[in-house]
Amino acid sequence: MSYQRDFSNKLSVGLVGVGSHAYRNILPAMTFLPVELKAFCDVDLDLARITAHQYGVSNCYQRIEEMLTKESLDAVFIAAPPRQHPQLTLQALDAGLHVWLEKPPAMRAEQVQQMIERQNGKVVVVRFKKVFMPSTRKVIEILNQSEFGQLKSMLAVYPMTIPPDGEKILAEHIHTNWLQNGCHPLSLMLAVGGTVDSVSTHRGKNGGGVCILSFDSGAVGNLHLAAGGGSGQPIEQYSFFGDSSQATIDNNLRITWQRGIPFQYTSTTDYVPKGFDSGAIIWEPQNGLATLENKALFTQGFYHEINYFCQCILSQTPAQIGSLKFAFHLMEVYESALLSKGKLFAIGK
Repeated sequence: MSYQRDFSNKLSVGLVGVGSHAYRNILPAMTFLPVELKAFCDVDLDLARITAHQYGVSNCYQRIEEMLTKESLDAVFIAAPPRQHPQLTLQALDAGLHVWLEKPPAMRAEQVQQMIERQNGKVVVVRFKKVFMPSTRKVIEILNQSEFGQLKSMLAVYPMTIPPDGEKILAEHIHTNWLQNGCHPLSLMLAVGGTVDSVSTHRGKNGGGVCILSFDSGAVGNLHLAAGGGSGQPIEQYSFFGDSSQATIDNNLRITWQRGIPFQYTSTTDYVPKGFDSGAIIWEPQNGLATLENKALFTQGFYHEINYFCQCILSQTPAQIGSLKFAFHLMEVYESALLSKGKLFAIGK
């Protein structure tokens, strides 16, 4: 871990889209990464110029074509409206550049497939921040321990509703919250559970519901659509159940590994047995020091996803995490959930 000013080898990058999200999260994260900002591109040229002045960026453009022609870049960061993501990504790939892409990657899975077909060996990472969260990576590490056993099921709680008119939404490329933010819990569940075989969505009459994911591994995932839950308060939760233990993520910050204790139904008298080889292990960030690991840029995965993108480019290594292949499958799950209507919907069938 270092700071932008300390790196001797930096990537020349351009940013497409300097709106609120990019200003609050993407640009601040670059303070800690091996990048040199060369150009901004935004339809609001005045906003781009104001932001460029703050960050010491010389050149601003309204059209990506002009930026790609005039600038000598290694990569572009795309943080535009989702409907524009496919075309902007293809233009950057056709120009021979690596691409970091804001989620959702597209409106339909077939658009992601087009990106894959024109990727031409370039690194593309989609910003599924929950895949890169330290909490998610720790849970994956836990599940890989023999003590955890085989993953049997998982539960995700997220404030969300899946709209009922799925065919219309997909046909007309309608932007919904299920597309914009439903990819958050879906990406985490897929990162942990792997490939999904089928989906079944059950909507409540008053909103909310459940989205059941059947994984190729045999595990089952329950995405509880907690409509009405206030996003301004802690509500998000993920639980993973194995043969003899379970792991949970509470509020994205607190990880608990319940390893179990020596237990006999008729004779155990102590819930805190001697020794430290059983019971729970808990991880959570401290909030007393103004250090990096407790900042949202780090706890929510922003730094880790962009750093992974940069390191893949610098090491000339194809992206495995947050890749276009992963994004394509996530979009398949997203579409299947819209079309399920209470019935089992097989993916890719």
